[in-house]
Amino acid sequence: MNTIHNPGPNPPRIALIGECMIELQQRADGSLQQSFGGDTLNTAVYLSRELGEGARVDYVTALGDDSFSDAMCQSWAGEGIGLSMVQRLPGRLPGLYCIQTDARGERRFLYWRNEAAVRDCFTLPAAAPILAALADYDVLYFSGITLAVLGAQGREKLLESLIEARQRHARIVFDNNYRPRLWASVEEARTAYRAVLPYVDLALLTVDDEQALFDSADDAAVFAEYEQIGIPEVVLKRGAEACLIRCAGEYFAVPAQVVERVVDTTAAGDSFSAAYLASRLGGGSPVQAAEAGHRLASRVIQVPGALIPRD
Repeated sequence: MNTIHNPGPNPPRIALIGECMIELQQRADGSLQQSFGGDTLNTAVYLSRELGEGARVDYVTALGDDSFSDAMCQSWAGEGIGLSMVQRLPGRLPGLYCIQTDARGERRFLYWRNEAAVRDCFTLPAAAPILAALADYDVLYFSGITLAVLGAQGREKLLESLIEARQRHARIVFDNNYRPRLWASVEEARTAYRAVLPYVDLALLTVDDEQALFDSADDAAVFAEYEQIGIPEVVLKRGAEACLIRCAGEYFAVPAQVVERVVDTTAAGDSFSAAYLASRLGGGSPVQAAEAGHRLASRVIQVPGALIPRD
């Protein structure tokens, strides 16, 4: 049943591909607190914390040559994340977003990312060695947001690397994070998702995103669609409800942890994904992995911002 597992005696090498942005978190008094975040970066941080020295976690992205990009790299290094796959593009800048949170802990996002350096992550000549190196990893992780920000040419390059990596026995992990504003049309997004899904080994999904993108009727329809694609392990993240899992033909429902006071749901799904993957790589069952995911997510949503302080 262990479709996602540590592939050998050595610590696994994991590359997470995506965008980190400057994060502005609105406080109750109207002031703004600045930090860094992004779905795959959040997962990379929590994955590095969960695995420690039991794995090598690298982040794959493009940044500028500005002070914010310098601070990002310093922050990631402090979390044990490798920087060898980070490109620094002269004259460019990272993207920026602001989180506004209401009294129920629900979020509204405002983005400034059209000129972000990550949009040229795989399209410039300097990206060739980065793309070639992806095939050397044991696990490649990316999201629907990764697909959106890379653009059509970048997505083609990524797909070529995914195919090569999988031929060399890498495991491919995909979080469906669908953000309609990042796409020119739903048809463009569907085409991009359908191009990569046949190569995915573990899909981490939300029903809301599946319904918005593919008009899936319900949970059962999502599982049926992904079974037809041939993805061996599918996890439906459902917030405060039990997550649902199909792995190697078996189905599981794992209750979420009860949280009395939700402060901020930012990175709840990202942290769940990190703990789930860490557990599976460590030999945990799907149920054990989901329990680990719920534990971490329950802590994250009780603290403002994407990244909670280290223990």
